[in-house]
Amino acid sequence: MEIIKQILELANGNDTKKTRIQHKANLSYYQMKEYLPFLLGRHFLRYDLDTQTFKTTEKGLRFLGTYNQFDDLETEAKYVHVW
Repeated sequence: MEIIKQILELANGNDTKKTRIQHKANLSYYQMKEYLPFLLGRHFLRYDLDTQTFKTTEKGLRFLGTYNQFDDLETEAKYVHVW
């Protein structure tokens, strides 16, 4: 899930090339070949053939928002004391 989050954040608001995603998300070539088709197939990313770049879609942005909400809840839960 963290890798998916990183990829979507890298391509958010930017037209991002495959190599930038690979390097910034610290992915191997094989990981990248698995994650990008996965995200494209679920319409979290779109690919522009003309510029050969990826961009996060609205669906991908909604996923990021939900992911961040759960991440915030998890962080808060670490500080809750149960008696």
